[in-house]
Amino acid sequence: MNRRRITDIFQIDSPVTCWNEVNEILHLISPGFPSDSIHSIFNSVNDLYDGNFPGYRACATGYHDFRHAIAVFLAMARLIHGAATDGAEFSERDVVIGLAAAVLHDAGYIQETEDREGTGAKHKAIHEQRSMDFLSRHGRAFGLSADEITAGHSIIRCTDMQEDTASVSFASRQIKLLGKLLAAADLLAQLSDQLYLEKLLYLYHECREAGAGNYKSEADTILQALSFYDVFEDRLKLLAIKADRYLRLHFASSCHREEDLYRLAIEKHKRYLAGILSRKDADPYKHLRRGGIVATVLRQAAINN
Repeated sequence: MNRRRITDIFQIDSPVTCWNEVNEILHLISPGFPSDSIHSIFNSVNDLYDGNFPGYRACATGYHDFRHAIAVFLAMARLIHGAATDGAEFSERDVVIGLAAAVLHDAGYIQETEDREGTGAKHKAIHEQRSMDFLSRHGRAFGLSADEITAGHSIIRCTDMQEDTASVSFASRQIKLLGKLLAAADLLAQLSDQLYLEKLLYLYHECREAGAGNYKSEADTILQALSFYDVFEDRLKLLAIKADRYLRLHFASSCHREEDLYRLAIEKHKRYLAGILSRKDADPYKHLRRGGIVATVLRQAAINN
């Protein structure tokens, strides 16, 4: 991979674009890496979110969508490569399990065919368990053994912000590290997303349906967003892994930039948000233009009213 602009690092145009980069990373981790099994799982999850997986409806959540799933998948691959470069030893099957858990970690938001009420956001409080249940039902068809499915469960559990990873039982130190890497990848992928601030408007509706959060309006998710950066930093410290180092090592070898580009993107979004909120009577709608999300939200609000 050649030197790239930072905006390109987080511009996920399509599942194909994401897969091609992950496939390159797999071969950086291990030349000749047998990627067919993880590619098959990746394609199946694409079908799941699109509504083409037997027994399930298409994804109906705007924040926890397929864009987020593949962003986490890519962040996980980058972190695994960085950790391996730093001396962590993963078998090829460890990598497959870790990446399978990454792309499936939010499968619990997808509704079964017979579930016609509302959206999958109502499952927010139990979506990690539902994701693990999905892995239990379909893991064998994905080519995973019973032990690998169990390992995948423990990795997915780490994405629960209320979960203390010290209380999770892991099959090995490699699986434990993969769980912590996925917990970090989930947060890093969210906060570095070019559409992160705009997608917070979707998050309001998901939280409202789930009966979670204390947001008074869509705009309130923006007004309260600065405080989440402290939550993010605290969670990374609690995980006690060298995520910044792993990402610097990855980007140094893959696109010749010896920086943690996730951290740079996150700090850029944070500065922009702080600039919005520093204005008197700030109206975040006027400053969020990406992805047409504000227009979509306002149009839907007009229809509902």
